[in-house]
Amino acid sequence: MLAAELNEQDTVAVDMRLVNAVCADNRELNAVFRNPEIKMSKKAAIVDALFGEHVGKTSLAFLHFVVRKHRTVNLRGISASYLDLYRESHGIVLSKFTTAEPVDQDILDLVSKTIAAHTDKKVELQTVTDPKIIGGFALEFENNIYDARLSTYLVKLRQQFEKNIYESKL
Repeated sequence: MLAAELNEQDTVAVDMRLVNAVCADNRELNAVFRNPEIKMSKKAAIVDALFGEHVGKTSLAFLHFVVRKHRTVNLRGISASYLDLYRESHGIVLSKFTTAEPVDQDILDLVSKTIAAHTDKKVELQTVTDPKIIGGFALEFENNIYDARLSTYLVKLRQQFEKNIYESKL
């Protein structure tokens, strides 16, 4: 990777997080990038306006390369792939911690330490608040899911009551 040769991996990773977040949150931008009728020069101007002052020279040059190769439609996937490679090369595991309500930093630190002890890697913890889970939490990392959501327990309980194991089978 060019970023590694220039010793800018950390800077480019921060930039790619920004690019990924902007692409994830903006449907109109994705529609513009998908539209083949919009000229490359207009897409380059959009990239400059959105990211020009917020990303480094290396990242901006890469974004212009993506525009020139007509791959702006893949920009979110490209940035996500860079982040995956970055995490892999730096021994970082991406984890997602979902709760019904926001939790304090002490709990987040405990979760991160537990994952780090389990994986022997640094932890990048994403937190999600989802009131639909009612209570408890869900933790995802390295293709593992620990589901301690109250909503899951209620579904299982409802299924058990529907079976009614005490009813005669005659």
